[in-house]
Amino acid sequence: MNFALGFKPPAAGSSAPGASSGATMENLEKQLVCPVCLEMFSKPVVILPCQHNLCRKCANDIFQSANPLWQSRSSSSIAASGSRFRCPSCRHEVVLDRHGVYGLQRNLLVENIIDIYRQQQSSRLVGVKPEQQLMCGEHEEEKINIYCLSCQTPTCSMCKVFGRHKDCEVAPLSSVYVRQKAELSDGIAILVASNDHIQAVITRMEEVCNSIEENGRRQREQMANHFEGLVAILEERKQELVGLITREQDDKLKHVRSLIRQHSDHLEAAVTLVETAIHSMEEPHMPLFIHSATVILEKMASITRASNLERPEPGYEDLSHLVVDTDDLANVLRNIDFCSGTTVAPGSDQKLIDVIDQIDGDFVDVEMSFLGFYRCGGG
Repeated sequence: MNFALGFKPPAAGSSAPGASSGATMENLEKQLVCPVCLEMFSKPVVILPCQHNLCRKCANDIFQSANPLWQSRSSSSIAASGSRFRCPSCRHEVVLDRHGVYGLQRNLLVENIIDIYRQQQSSRLVGVKPEQQLMCGEHEEEKINIYCLSCQTPTCSMCKVFGRHKDCEVAPLSSVYVRQKAELSDGIAILVASNDHIQAVITRMEEVCNSIEENGRRQREQMANHFEGLVAILEERKQELVGLITREQDDKLKHVRSLIRQHSDHLEAAVTLVETAIHSMEEPHMPLFIHSATVILEKMASITRASNLERPEPGYEDLSHLVVDTDDLANVLRNIDFCSGTTVAPGSDQKLIDVIDQIDGDFVDVEMSFLGFYRCGGG
């Protein structure tokens, strides 16, 4: 349907259609009053952690009175981080960061509602002037005064009686206006109330984020401590096993060097005896020669009998038996994983202990052979 604009003065004694919604607007206005200055919030509006709202100016006044040493946002003499004040509505303690009240979150929804409310109030005040009327496009002398519920469109009385809406269900335009105005106001109030809930959910999720970060830091520290403990155990055991290898090496070297000294002494005695024998060959007197030759021959026989000295057995220098099998241990370490829940995987610790015990067992035979070597006089 076509509408035309026209101006008609309001009838004497008539009231604006929005007058009946005054009570609803008054209720809304009560929700938009600052608890400090007792006036409608002035932008910017800040929301506290307890979900109550304040004008930023009022919040700053409370903060300044509670923290007189912090004079301005740009002050560098006293850090604002950790400063605090109490909510005037519920006395909840509000802790501020280094930005002071400028670090508080703005409640943009409340600011938008204030703008809408003020626009509505302005439109109500305009009603005292000659009102702007929408005129019917088909009946130019008729103003739009009814609402077709069937077609969902405003229309005039003539259209209802003679026109296209004569078979439709209609209602007075003012009643539809009042009803939808009330519904919109109720929707605004519901939205304001739901904002508190949404803000509480956001605060809770921020707390969850902080908890996740703290838990991650703590778990990383615990993980690092566990692995440092394993490294310490492996390092300690490595030193023990390396010590066993060094011990056997030193003992074998000691034994072989002792044999070298015995053979060297024997060789030196034989060389001396040869030199003595050569010198006696030059003796011109037969009695003296025979006497000295007899003594030398006895010494030669004695040295020959003693020439069969102890020697190292074949393979005595081999140390390849001092080896450990770390494959199983490497697999266990490679497959270390998180436990499901708080339950440790069955047998995982015991398996690691068994592998380490097996490494210890590999060296038991070495130590026993070591003891047998000493009992046989090897050292």
